[in-house]
Amino acid sequence: MCFIWRKKLARKYLMCWMLAVILALQVGSAAVAQKSVNYFESLEKRLIADGFDEKIIKDLYSRPQVTFETRGISTYFIHHESKVDYDQYTEKGQIKRAKKYIEKHRSSFTEAEKQYGVDREVITAIILVETQFGKLLGSRSILNTLSTMAALSDPKVREMLWLEISNTPELTRDVFEEKITRKSQWAYRELKAFLKHAGSEGFDPVSVNGSFAGAMGLAQFMPSNIDSLAKDGNSDGKINLFDDADAIASIAYYLKKHGWHPGIERQKAEKVIYHYNHSERYVDTILKISDILKG
Repeated sequence: MCFIWRKKLARKYLMCWMLAVILALQVGSAAVAQKSVNYFESLEKRLIADGFDEKIIKDLYSRPQVTFETRGISTYFIHHESKVDYDQYTEKGQIKRAKKYIEKHRSSFTEAEKQYGVDREVITAIILVETQFGKLLGSRSILNTLSTMAALSDPKVREMLWLEISNTPELTRDVFEEKITRKSQWAYRELKAFLKHAGSEGFDPVSVNGSFAGAMGLAQFMPSNIDSLAKDGNSDGKINLFDDADAIASIAYYLKKHGWHPGIERQKAEKVIYHYNHSERYVDTILKISDILKG
């Protein structure tokens, strides 16, 4: 009786083991199949045709860290500005942190005000809302985010993505197609600007994280704004938007270029800040924080 029981138990273990092997092989096959799909093939060809070094591009997109961000891109499609909690930034704790930030970087603010005429309180408010003074810089690979969106100009890639995220709540095919049409070309321009910035400043594009839309640094600049609007605030010969002095100077210059000047009227100030973020609630929050800091 004991022998029969052991025989049955051994047979049960054998069946479980065989089932585990079959499942592992299926998972492995699926992983290989997924890996064999090159979502970036047409994107690579496009970048090379636009003048980027073929070897650099091929090597870059063959690295294991460079992946098609299905989950990240679905977040982008369902993001709603109306859901952002702007009230949190005017709470006492946040205002206290903002005042400490101004004091800590007093010399950078003084220089920015001198050169560009932009109030330190407005700059501080923007850094607070954008990244909470560097606490929330974004956790998504900028390269992956922009490459994924740019690759969607290829109808085959677009269809593959839709099949993967079509069950995402709040996302319809019409919304998906409308955003793809508007954003894939935009993302390609941002991707080119990001790669050029990485090349000129000598950093690894794979190493930089940012927002779900590809914005980077304390100031959350999109890459296309860096070349023309970012500034070297600490005079070290480089532009690093993760550096406080550079971020402060860059925001100040950005606002000046869009019409900010000392003593600017409220209505005009609203229009200038709107260039930074196309949200009326964002604009109202920035000016409200600024007023509190000045008071």
